[in-house]
Amino acid sequence: MLTLGIDTSNYATSLAVFDTNAGEVVCDCKKFLPVKPGQMGLRQSDALFHHTCALPPMLAELGSKVDLTRVEAVGVSAKPRPVEGSYMPCFLAGVNAASAFALARNLPLLQTTHQQGHIAAALFATGEISLFTQEVLVFHVSGGTTDLLLCQGADAIVPLGTSSDLYAGQAVDRLGVKLGFPFPAGTYVSEQAAQCPDKIRPKVSVRGMECSLSGLENQCARLLQEGKTAAYVCKYCLLCIGETLVRMADAALREHPGLPVVFAGGVMSSELIKTYVMHRVPGAHFVPGKFASDNAIGISVLAAKENQAWPILSM
Repeated sequence: MLTLGIDTSNYATSLAVFDTNAGEVVCDCKKFLPVKPGQMGLRQSDALFHHTCALPPMLAELGSKVDLTRVEAVGVSAKPRPVEGSYMPCFLAGVNAASAFALARNLPLLQTTHQQGHIAAALFATGEISLFTQEVLVFHVSGGTTDLLLCQGADAIVPLGTSSDLYAGQAVDRLGVKLGFPFPAGTYVSEQAAQCPDKIRPKVSVRGMECSLSGLENQCARLLQEGKTAAYVCKYCLLCIGETLVRMADAALREHPGLPVVFAGGVMSSELIKTYVMHRVPGAHFVPGKFASDNAIGISVLAAKENQAWPILSM
């Protein structure tokens, strides 16, 4: 059985097809939304337009790689998070495309959330499918979230901590755009940071499982004013995020000792953050960037689980 996943986030249009027999993603494609130089993202009306334009040719691209007539269930992210009031118009493009595909062929349609897709993709990418059936601490760190969650698969989610102001991805993107990089700027900030040989002591604001990141933006601006190189400031920014996550994880593990810790979200694609955190958090799981950043992979996996098509996830 094949399942189709669709995700139309604030950053990218993405599609994926999951093969339940093989237990693997057979193909996927992603296209970042176009953002003009110097701008921090898109208005929702523009994002909705770009998703609507991107979906037909991307479906055609997917159809050139796999027989879409074999798809037997469809999943789509319908809103950002599984909480009351969570809403973004950009997800309507995906819902419309998924609904049309499912209705045309009388297929079951799962409407889930962007965050649950991130969680499912990260759990799947660890290669330890047992993580779907036990309690796991999951960080979802992106341009719209810095959330620490207690998860039982991607269905039962208990928020444990978050940022009180700026999100980690916003801090990275604002620094990157200030330095003249395209949005989203994470890749470019990471490339700059890798060029800095200096040892850096990050200064962070964490209380238990809650953090504040607004000060990080100000710290980076001050360092640039003081004449620090772009590479130095980029490394400082990423290490501050890494140290913030380490302290939040330590607090969570004191309350939930022994649980695996999984890191999801686009910010977790940073090799610098990954290296920093893995040396300090026992049981930490990082996954390849393809599974960490915005994608439809987790949505296609959840569609298989919902329709009890993949026995290991349907128990």
